[in-house]
Amino acid sequence: MRILLYTGKGGVGKTSIAAATGLKLSQQGYKTIVVSLDSAHSLVDAFDIDNNLIHQTGEIVQQISDQLFIQEINIQQALKQYWSEVQSYLELVLQVSGLDQIVAEEVAVFPGMEEICALLYINQYYREKSYDVIILDCAPTGESLRFVSIPTVLDWYIRNVFKIQRNLVGAARTFVKKVATLPLPEDAYFQNLADLFDRIEGVDQLLADPQITTVRLVSNPEKMVIKETQRAFMYFSLYGLTVDSVIINRILPSDVGGAFFESWKKTQSQYIEQAERYFTNVPIWKAYLFNDQVLGLDGLKKLGNQLYSEVDPIAFYQNEKAYEFSKDGDQYKISLLLPFIEKDEIQLAKSNDEVVVQIGGFRQHIPLPRSLTDKQPSGARLVEKRLVITFSD
Repeated sequence: MRILLYTGKGGVGKTSIAAATGLKLSQQGYKTIVVSLDSAHSLVDAFDIDNNLIHQTGEIVQQISDQLFIQEINIQQALKQYWSEVQSYLELVLQVSGLDQIVAEEVAVFPGMEEICALLYINQYYREKSYDVIILDCAPTGESLRFVSIPTVLDWYIRNVFKIQRNLVGAARTFVKKVATLPLPEDAYFQNLADLFDRIEGVDQLLADPQITTVRLVSNPEKMVIKETQRAFMYFSLYGLTVDSVIINRILPSDVGGAFFESWKKTQSQYIEQAERYFTNVPIWKAYLFNDQVLGLDGLKKLGNQLYSEVDPIAFYQNEKAYEFSKDGDQYKISLLLPFIEKDEIQLAKSNDEVVVQIGGFRQHIPLPRSLTDKQPSGARLVEKRLVITFSD
């Protein structure tokens, strides 16, 4: 199975790119599902298909063609499927606190539940081998990072807190019922959590496996968007995922004329060049603006054919993380993938929240996690095909 995550700053065209990729792969014979992880779903809108014409209307998964399926996660439906006991207890607590029953049902959807439901579906499809390709139309960058960090948090909770909490509540339930109005969860609540963990277990290794999962960052040729893409590249590497391409979307075609467009084209050209300096370890693919909005099967097919005219959307374009972060005692280290650099004079400079590495004519800008912004590079050395930079106070 192949898993592809498409993410980036809000409004850059992630959904159109993800949908076009899904359509392209399905036409190549792969059984493909495109799953929307954004709470503001627009996947059905991208295909511009009347719900009455989609097969299996009302089902969790909707069929577009023989080999193409889409899913916009319905959190209320998923709660009934996966979180029944947990949601029932949360609703009960909220009602006891004075909330109206309908309000309690809405508020019981806590932050993070949608991401966990998405992870449950991904793990389920992987274990059941339901599809050849899973394409994830992710939420904007910040929420996507929360999505990929949840498995680690859940694993820690289950292994360090869950059993203690379950035993304490079991021992205290009889006594507390006599003196408190707030209900304690029944054991079915804890069993529901344990079942959830069993269903989600292993998804973190799945997402971090570069032979299965890669991230593709969608960007636009604008300053704010390129900077956001640069930070996203760093953070996905920090979380252990492999970025294998950057897609610059909505580039003005060369045949667009006039003073107004010439100015825009010049600006876009500058930021495309900047992106090529920043993302030297992965290919950069370009998608140009069409003369009309990209909607429906015809529009998505046209976008997919343009974007993948010279590349295969299912192939791997990087199988190593570009950045690896570690800590050894009091020293922080960044290992940077530089496969074609010979040993030579290495120049390091730090500017605000990034470090600039220059080796001969090669220059790389590396955004830093917040924990390293107050530290300075103290040394660098080449180890095989990676440059290891050491930071100290």
